[in-house]
Amino acid sequence: MKLYDFPLAANSQRVKIFLTEKGLTVPTVELNLREGEQFKEPFASLNPFHCVPVLELDDGTAIAESVSVCRYLEELHPEPSLFGRDPVERATIDMWNRRVEIDGFMPILHAVRNKLPNFKGRVIPGYRSELPQLPELVERGQDMLKVVLGRIDPQLAKSEFIAGPNISIADITGYFMMNMARNLEMDIEGPYPNAFRWHQTLSERPSTQNL
Repeated sequence: MKLYDFPLAANSQRVKIFLTEKGLTVPTVELNLREGEQFKEPFASLNPFHCVPVLELDDGTAIAESVSVCRYLEELHPEPSLFGRDPVERATIDMWNRRVEIDGFMPILHAVRNKLPNFKGRVIPGYRSELPQLPELVERGQDMLKVVLGRIDPQLAKSEFIAGPNISIADITGYFMMNMARNLEMDIEGPYPNAFRWHQTLSERPSTQNL
């Protein structure tokens, strides 16, 4: 198998952290998204959504989407578990990962793409167009982050990691939600001290170094 990625992409970095936490290595093909390599063959046929990461298996099967890639690797290498060891753990981790990704990660991703100048013409991942950057989406992304942080801060007051005592895929998703939020220059430490501590804890792990 081989992994197609772009080192600066948050979703590629999610898989990189997952691999490091697992102690795994996978041969990697780096695509230069800034030069549009994701729109060229053979990658364009491998993933018509034109996004990284993509895990290509030896039989040609292509698995896109970072969490799907991680889930496949978890099935092959279940220890240490990052998706849960029993039905309750798996459901709890999946619940928190969905909450963080849907209510936080994705709104912040779109807020950043609608704010930073280098995303002009690329406000939709894997799609180049003349769609304008909208300040309203930046503001809405900030509002949604405040909502989700207000909801997860009490959980993190009683748990080192968001889904329990051990790191999971939900923490990896949350780490990049918090990383992207720095582009919006929001105050996190004051109103959400437990979420701020959580991000600091994740930032100090060996898996998050040298991204």
